[in-house]
Amino acid sequence: MVGIAGKSAVAGCAAFMGTLGAPVPATAVAEQCANPTGTYTAAVSWGQRLIDPARIWPLSRGTGQLVAVIGTGVDGGNGQFAPGQLVGGQGTEAQDCDGRGTIAAGIVGAQPDPSTTFTGIAPGARILPIRYTQANGGGDPGQLASAIDAASDRDAGIILIAVPAATDDPALTGAVSRAREKGALIVSPASGTQQGASSFPTATPGVLAVGSANQAGEAVQAESGSYVGLSAPGAELVSTSAGAGGTVAHRWPVSDPGLAAAYVAGVAALVRAYHPELSPEQVVARLTLTAHRGPSGGHDPRRGWGSVDAYAAVSASIPAGTPGPGGPPQVGPDTVVVPAAAPVRPGTDKVSGVVAIVGVALAAAAGVVVAAARRGKRRGWKPSRFRAS
Repeated sequence: MVGIAGKSAVAGCAAFMGTLGAPVPATAVAEQCANPTGTYTAAVSWGQRLIDPARIWPLSRGTGQLVAVIGTGVDGGNGQFAPGQLVGGQGTEAQDCDGRGTIAAGIVGAQPDPSTTFTGIAPGARILPIRYTQANGGGDPGQLASAIDAASDRDAGIILIAVPAATDDPALTGAVSRAREKGALIVSPASGTQQGASSFPTATPGVLAVGSANQAGEAVQAESGSYVGLSAPGAELVSTSAGAGGTVAHRWPVSDPGLAAAYVAGVAALVRAYHPELSPEQVVARLTLTAHRGPSGGHDPRRGWGSVDAYAAVSASIPAGTPGPGGPPQVGPDTVVVPAAAPVRPGTDKVSGVVAIVGVALAAAAGVVVAAARRGKRRGWKPSRFRAS
């Protein structure tokens, strides 16, 4: 469920869901649909600090990437979306009563704005808003399949399932297969709230399934399985709100396991923009290989291979042939994935900027450093995770 301070948009929308895709009456919008909490001006939220997108923007802002947000639509009236950033046309929906699609889209690509400390991960990306349901709890898997086909037909390179379905359908499996054949990376949350429950297409082969974690790193969703690839923030979040009426406005605190996938979709946009030569499978391998490992260093059925590390995912040099999600994403005990040097922040002097650029180039050229086996054994080192320098 969406845990949002104040009035529940979900409960209101469910009451008049009616025919899928039908326009929402203006009176219902005013009384029942999502409304902003306000403009967020407090300290940068923990989820945004974890991803730290500003650190990555000198390398990639997600420019050139089209991210489909499939769920409840996206309210184009929020002032933190750039003009033209939300792509219109056939199959799109720029209204969002429930509010979840707008929250997810903001996590992916909201623009930096001086009135708020909140920003999206990949502000250079464009958003393709597609609605297949108006209410929380998922919708018809056949209609979700049609929505995925619509995103694929519009050449979305990343397809974010903001609201997965609670049941499977052969049509949904077919839509996933067709989208993958066209080169799309599908990201879907493991958002089931009951033990043993699965979300779809989250559990469908070929989909990057994302678990949800709180600030302490604990999994917050009940859904689990070997298909969960990695985890991202899903509790006590901040993002853009529906119902902003042209202003910069937000909802907080938002707790919804489904929103973890929005963080990963934003990071995937950064990766694909910086590494356009990579296939969706290679992007998934990069995301899982560079994730912050848990204490065991292995796979956790609720948190996958660990928490997404956005900077390492974009900048790391990974050897060709390194095992990815098709097998355990581990490398030999003497192999180290080397992220590029941190780029200089805006406002520093030109000499430091040149040094930083050279550092990035040298780190990329250095690639993978293979330590001597004797040294590794002597130190007793084990690759619990790949970490940024």
